Amino acid sequence: MNLNFFSEEKPRVFRVAELNLAIKQLLESNVPLLWVSGEISNLVKAASGHFYFSLKDEQAQVRCVMFRHKNVLLNQQNGKGQISNGQQVEVLAVATLYEQRGDFQLTVEQIRPAGLGILYERFERLKQLLENQGLFAAGRKRALPIFPKCIGIVTSPQAAALRDVLTTLKLRMPSVPVVLYPTPVQGAGSAEKIAAAIQIANQRGECDVLILCRGGGSIEDLWAFNEEVVARAIAASEIPIVSAVGHENDFTSGDFVADVRAPTPTAAAQCVAPDRHALLRGLQDQAQHLYRAQRNRLQNAMQSMDYLQRRLVHPAQQLQRQFQQLGQLQQRMQRTFVYFKQQQHWQWQSLAQRLRAASSDYIHLQDRQTNLAERLIKTMRVGQAQRLARVDNIGQHLTLLDPEKVLARGYSMVRDASGLVVSDAGRLDIGAELRITFAKGWARTEVRERRIRTSHEDNDGEP
Repeated sequence: MNLNFFSEEKPRVFRVAELNLAIKQLLESNVPLLWVSGEISNLVKAASGHFYFSLKDEQAQVRCVMFRHKNVLLNQQNGKGQISNGQQVEVLAVATLYEQRGDFQLTVEQIRPAGLGILYERFERLKQLLENQGLFAAGRKRALPIFPKCIGIVTSPQAAALRDVLTTLKLRMPSVPVVLYPTPVQGAGSAEKIAAAIQIANQRGECDVLILCRGGGSIEDLWAFNEEVVARAIAASEIPIVSAVGHENDFTSGDFVADVRAPTPTAAAQCVAPDRHALLRGLQDQAQHLYRAQRNRLQNAMQSMDYLQRRLVHPAQQLQRQFQQLGQLQQRMQRTFVYFKQQQHWQWQSLAQRLRAASSDYIHLQDRQTNLAERLIKTMRVGQAQRLARVDNIGQHLTLLDPEKVLARGYSMVRDASGLVVSDAGRLDIGAELRITFAKGWARTEVRERRIRTSHEDNDGEP
């Protein structure tokens, strides 16, 4: 809605509802979501579940409303439960206008105790620093021992979390000794004492795994575990550490540095101690499996023995059976020898008949072979003489074509400056150098005159 009253010659007259709506839209579109700190006063918790209160300081106050769907999460946001008059808080709110009464107010989205934002900023800065230094890297995390010989607990002796851990350890593995390294987990100087307890546990070397735990609380209550000295002590520990501080949705710097982060102290005890009941069930299952395997193996062995027993015969019977087999083999050998002898005799007779049939042609074949050998020798001699005569003829032709022989008859060879043979006077220029090769030696000359022969002239240039 346009609120420029001077844009027209005659100012427009607004109704009150229109004015309030326009101002509300201006506020919500131009003022961003912001944090405001102050003291709660005039708190009214309506039957509808909405909260109405004023937020004030020494100089001013502003009305606030927090609707039901936002304040149901109040316990998780401020860590202490319901709000009350006189409480110093910080609210995340939208500036708006309640149109019906024209009241300026803040619509609250979140509430946290005053100073909590500073703690969150410190937490984020320390978290970023430790992460940049590699203390959160997965590569430096160590695996927990499967069967620890001794379990150490770093916490306060009065902590309810200690009772939960001890109860869980007793149920899961009562035979494992537990050592408590007492330390305050809240208040001034508690962070240094927690770090000292971790160092003492490492110096004494009694345990092969440590549980660092305490119960839930606000961020201020858990702040000792967000101090850098505790994170450094966890990182320097040679003993694997399980961090179980607060509830499942609570996170501290120590959680990120520890080798394992458990959502609750009870879960931490479950991480470090194996469940003896599960182990016993596993052993029973293995024993039953072993019993069944051994029983099956024994039954198979008994069946094999029965089968071998049925196959077992008396040595005399075995010898008699072998004598019978030997007699059968001897008979088979005799029959095979007779059959083989007859086959050889028939084959010899067949070859003898073929040899007698072929002997009548032997002399004729021998005479024919002799005749063919003489004809072959004669043909080879005639062919050799013809080839020698042809070679001599080719040699004479090559001798006649030898350039040196041609030069010896008075001819010469003319080459130009590039070494090409000159056969056409038309290719020569006056003054060009020529090289003339004779049968003996060569000479260099220069073209002074030339004449190109036509087809009607003889070699001397005469027509």
